[in-house]
Formats: sequence, C-alpha cells, structure tokens
Amino acid sequence: MPELPMNQAVLSAAVTRFAQFTRVDEIWDDYLAATGARPDLSRPAHRTALHRWLNLAGCRIRYPKPGEPDPFDTGLAAWWGTWGTALPQCTLAQLTDDDLDLLGTGFAELAATPAALSPATGRARTLGPTAAAKALHALRPQTLMPWDEAIAAHLHGARDHTAYAAHQRLGRTWASRLLQEAGLGPDLDGALKLAAGLGRPARPLPKMLDDYCYLALTVDGGSTP
Repeated sequence: MPELPMNQAVLSAAVTRFAQFTRVDEIWDDYLAATGARPDLSRPAHRTALHRWLNLAGCRIRYPKPGEPDPFDTGLAAWWGTWGTALPQCTLAQLTDDDLDLLGTGFAELAATPAALSPATGRARTLGPTAAAKALHALRPQTLMPWDEAIAAHLHGARDHTAYAAHQRLGRTWASRLLQEAGLGPDLDGALKLAAGLGRPARPLPKMLDDYCYLALTVDGGSTP
C-alpha cells in the first residue's frame, strides 16, 4: 500500500484547499446543533440527525415511507445499546492497541447493521463500510477518522474490520507526528491548539486528516501528495 507524506506543511496545504467545500462545514454544523455536539443514539432525534448527515455526506441511505419499518433507526439503536459505552472517549493520538482491536469489532457490527429496505425486494441492505466509518467519526469526531471506498482501497486494499483498525492506527501515527512537530501533547487541548494553528479551530484533527486523504486519493487518485 502507498505511503503518504504527513507533516504540518502537507496538512496545512490540504486544509486550505479543502476549505473551498463550504457545504461540508454547513451540514456538519447542522448535525452538531441537532445533537448538541454530544451524540447519543439512544435518542431517536439523534438517530434521525445521523441519518440525515450521512445522506448529505453522500451515503444515500433510503428514508422509509410512512408506515414502513425503519431499519436504520432500529438497527442503530440496537448497535448503540451494545457499543455506546464501549467507544473510546480519547483523542486519535491517544488510542491504544486495545482500543483499535475493539473498534475493529464495533465497526464490523455497525457495517453489518440493517439500514434501509429495498423498494424492489423488500429486503434490508446493510449500512456498509463507508457509512459505518463516517458514522463512527460522527459519534467520536476527535477520535476516529472516516474513509471512503477510494481511501480504503488505496491505503489498505480492503474495507473490513482489519483495514478499519489499520486506518485508525495510521491516523494515530499521523496525529502523534503532527502534535510532536508542533510541540503539543496528545490530549484534546493539544489537538484543538493544532487545529487553531492550522486556521481551522472548529475542525477535528481526524477530519482534517480525512480531508487530506480525500484530496490525495479520492480527488487526485493518489497522483499528488
């Protein structure tokens, strides 16, 4: 798998370039407002807010018609009942190897969770690996990097639980390197100061790293760093 360069200059250039996508910030701000920036999927309104944010972020998870079952709502509520208290409450740089093993399992179960009914067959499709990774980021924005199909394929050659854990491990390496370069600690205060120094104080570090991956691998196809 290809190695991507990562330092403050590289991330700063990506952050500046990505800032042109203002709609991304708008839909994220709406999600934060709907969840009070403290998402809790035991609350129906927060499950609705996550469904809306995922769709606006490109996941295309069908909304049920009136009277139809809602697999997304019931599936996410059940998953949260198991995993809501198990998800790490630390920064990306603070993730432990045990956290990464646990996250791989939680990701796999979330990706396999029913999410929408097919209007043609009536069968439920699963959330899938891209939407699951984005959902986990939305639930722990300072902790977990999302991905898309191109990013996963370029960096890990797969989108299974092992690849997801490897993606967070890569993010941990990058985050630690950036914070050390800036003379900052791995805690939330350090991550927030790094974001402020990059001119994006409201942007979680895991999302800025994803912005970089998106530009380098999804938009540019890996042809530029």
